[in-house]
Amino acid sequence: MNTLILHRTGPGTSVQDLGRSGFLAQGLSRGGAADPVALAEGAALLNQPPALAALEIVSSVEVEVTQPTWIALTGAPKKASRDGQPLCWNACHRLDPGQRLSLGTATEGNYAYLHLAGGIETPQQVGGRGAHLTARLGPVLSDGTRLPIGPPPEPNQRERALPSESRFGGGEIRVLAGPQTGLFPAEVLERFLATPFIRTAWGNRQGVKLGHEGEGFRPAGGLDLMSEVIVPGDIQVTGDGTPYVLGPECQTIGGYPRIATVAPQDLPRVMQATPGARLRFRMVTLEEALASHRAIERVYDDASGQLQAQESNPYHNLMVHNLISGVAIDIFDSEDDA
Repeated sequence: MNTLILHRTGPGTSVQDLGRSGFLAQGLSRGGAADPVALAEGAALLNQPPALAALEIVSSVEVEVTQPTWIALTGAPKKASRDGQPLCWNACHRLDPGQRLSLGTATEGNYAYLHLAGGIETPQQVGGRGAHLTARLGPVLSDGTRLPIGPPPEPNQRERALPSESRFGGGEIRVLAGPQTGLFPAEVLERFLATPFIRTAWGNRQGVKLGHEGEGFRPAGGLDLMSEVIVPGDIQVTGDGTPYVLGPECQTIGGYPRIATVAPQDLPRVMQATPGARLRFRMVTLEEALASHRAIERVYDDASGQLQAQESNPYHNLMVHNLISGVAIDIFDSEDDA
């Protein structure tokens, strides 16, 4: 069997798929990739189902494979190289045994994805192969970990790329009113929607803390609430009035009031927002949110329709090269992020 071998694994690296649904009553949130759009994009590049598991990477990693393997790189762009040669991001490449794939720090965003033709076939636990870190499901990765790779779905793979779709700079985020939105005075809700927030560096798969100037956003009557079911995308407000956007591995019940809920299609943009990026919320109706929602199958189909042959000349890749006055300069010589 083909195997992925991890030689250098930074914190936050895990195997992820589309998550587990239907287990809220048992206290298990959905989990899954922090950026399911990136998961679908990698699957499209490799012409395989988006449900296959991939490697979600927060810091840096170095890996190799035991058999010739096609890989794809999506999500937060990183400095990528194969045996020291730069690789394009949002594209697929061949990796042969003995070659080392190195992924350094992200240039923007937070979560990068390494996809392998055939997917990562870790044993299924509670209906999924991916890791749920807070529930301690799935494999714990460290240097030397070996992960099984499934059989490739397409023997005649070729180099392909996708246009870059930046979802790492924050921007406008659509939100829906929830069952506790009415607990917040109209003035507080209006101020919340008018406030430019900062995506702070405090964040993980459980949620993201929002920074802002001025007073907090407290509901009328304080925080004396019964714990209720919560879901990814809910915006909880803590006792000091600070909002937190809940991520895919959030808890399943909570007692903090929720001022609104991020529309599912915009949650990846919150999770991927580079620390320091500005976020602003706009309230939409359920009908408006449904009209712009794309199921993961639609995201996959849309990505498949944008595939293009990858340029063989690496200097076409402006993600890893700067073009200054017509001269291409390899930025890999300027700094080692590994």
